Amino acid sequence: MNVSREIQKVRMVRPHVVILGAGCSKAAVPQGDANGMRLPLMDDFLDVVRPVKDALQSTGVPLDGKNFEEIYSSLVAVNHSDVQNRVESLIFGYFEALSLPNEPTLYDHLLLSLREKDVIATFNWDPFIIQALRRNPLLSGRPPQFRFLHGNVMVGFCERDAIQGYAGTFCQCCAKRLARSRLLYPVAEKDYESDPMIAASWKQLRLDLKDAFMVTVFGYGAPVSDKAATSLMQEALGSPIQNQLKLFEIIDIKTHEKLLETWEPFIKSYKYHYKIHQDFYCSYIARHPRRTGEAYIDQYLNGTWICDNPVPRELSFTDLWEWTKPLLEAENLAEPSARRE
Repeated sequence: MNVSREIQKVRMVRPHVVILGAGCSKAAVPQGDANGMRLPLMDDFLDVVRPVKDALQSTGVPLDGKNFEEIYSSLVAVNHSDVQNRVESLIFGYFEALSLPNEPTLYDHLLLSLREKDVIATFNWDPFIIQALRRNPLLSGRPPQFRFLHGNVMVGFCERDAIQGYAGTFCQCCAKRLARSRLLYPVAEKDYESDPMIAASWKQLRLDLKDAFMVTVFGYGAPVSDKAATSLMQEALGSPIQNQLKLFEIIDIKTHEKLLETWEPFIKSYKYHYKIHQDFYCSYIARHPRRTGEAYIDQYLNGTWICDNPVPRELSFTDLWEWTKPLLEAENLAEPSARRE
């Protein structure tokens, strides 16, 4: 790789915002985690996390024909506080026990493919994004930014000092242990302003989306039940005039028609600037790691014939880091202009 040529490419300062749903984690470990534990989606949640189904069966709350969020809302509505507490504890324990396989996964490739200016906003409770961050020392001091939109089992928060960090660690200001994040909200009453950590994440995401040059949604279905989330995202993305130079990218295994139906309120502003992929490795992130904005500008605004530089999927961690280092070196040499202001 020609580092001097790479330096010239490092010019995008606006963020690439990546919004993750459960489908991303499912794609990262399709056969289960390091111990064979399956990743649940909301539609098959009770079949995967069986102890939760067992805890619910005595309540009289209907379990058929609904996704788990709707069932949880019904549980809260009938005020089964003892069962509610039991369910929340079981869910936290299940997700806390999940672990990435030892070899590089999609999450490792995703993190290494984004820069400090970029943002990962995740709805996922599982620990995979944090586990991937902690086992890639190449990202030390320069990871993308994180927004935890529904909490996370590996994230804690100090309400007094508004500081977020690893669960179980201590606040660097008041030295109190960070409180673990909340995971469950009744869908009919979702109020992202009621929890300080969640409110802070959504407040920042609004700013991120307004500033973003590219937005990628990976494995998140924008469920009708979560009107609060979808309305906040739609508001933040702004008007068609504001968004005419952005790319809205969807990564999902659903049919093209179904995805267009789901995301029409968002992509109507992107008539000529949206793409749909079924595979992460076909996306701009994986085809142009750490240079997504630059590749888009060259191809669609400058009319340049560009070549892909795909993230290598089969390399070991050591070889993957060696492959990534020249990209980071170019970014270091291109500073400060290439850093997000």
